[in-house]
Amino acid sequence: MEQITSYQGENIDKNIEELQYLRETTFKIKKEVAKVLVGQQEYVDLILAALLSGGHILLEGVPGIAKTLLAKLLARTIEVDFSRIQFTPDLMPTDVIGTTIFNLKDANFNFRKGPIFSNFILIDEINRSPAKTQASLFEVMEERQVSVDGTTYQMSFPFMVIATQNPIEQEGTYRLPEAQLDRFLFRIKMDYPNFENEKLILRKFEQDFSNRQVLDVKGVMKAEDLKKCQEIVETIYIKEELLDYIAKIVFNTRNNGDLYLGASPRASLAILKSAKAMAALNGRNFVIPDDIRWVTPSVLNHRIIASPEKEMEGVTTEDIINNIIKGIEVPR
Repeated sequence: MEQITSYQGENIDKNIEELQYLRETTFKIKKEVAKVLVGQQEYVDLILAALLSGGHILLEGVPGIAKTLLAKLLARTIEVDFSRIQFTPDLMPTDVIGTTIFNLKDANFNFRKGPIFSNFILIDEINRSPAKTQASLFEVMEERQVSVDGTTYQMSFPFMVIATQNPIEQEGTYRLPEAQLDRFLFRIKMDYPNFENEKLILRKFEQDFSNRQVLDVKGVMKAEDLKKCQEIVETIYIKEELLDYIAKIVFNTRNNGDLYLGASPRASLAILKSAKAMAALNGRNFVIPDDIRWVTPSVLNHRIIASPEKEMEGVTTEDIINNIIKGIEVPR
């Protein structure tokens, strides 16, 4: 583990102690996940940053690169309730949030909760269900509550959604609306492992065809531990110049000829929260520009839309984001 570095404030000893606690806890999670997962450390770091920020994640990548496995491994390391929802074209909103049924015994209508009522929810192939089913997630992902028949049901802490989708296959899929995409803190685009990691995967599972190693992953974090870590992240210091830096990046997306749609204030807050989380994961109680530059592409890549001209030229949103970051002076 890297050395803890702290901003020279009044409570420096307390800050170092809290950061050490957070680092030790998250290191245990990384260690458990590494029992099965080979490489992909940057994706693990981003997911941990989202976890510490209280945000949701959209994992995007071709089939077979461990999107679902990564989500399940993370869920095993946290000792909270877990549910998995397989999105299909015939899935209804009531299959997700629950439904009201008539109880013959007491002649009353009772609400039967759906699988969304959990702490850690894996939604597999989220783009395989139509808009009405995707819309059932709007309220719960943003407000941590579900409203049914005039009654509001609060979600218990923690509440995190990790959804997966395949960007290549188009048949039988439905594009996620911008309102849905905006509710994800990150869209993490997972890629193939490199050659060395590919060889490590073959060696690791040479005599484990049924993935028995997954059972070795143990829970190392409780809900109260996560709550404490999130409270620590909130106290991470960020100077005024870096707040301006975030505002300039997001404001530029709204006044950019390469973009048809810019980012909302929700994106600004997402960069702020996740940059603080990344600082804590790196053993600092203060944010530096590199924290902001590291999380910004994953925060913005699903919140902005390139202009038709740029799309025709093959320019990606990531290219535009990188150009925006390069064009803004980094605070000293």
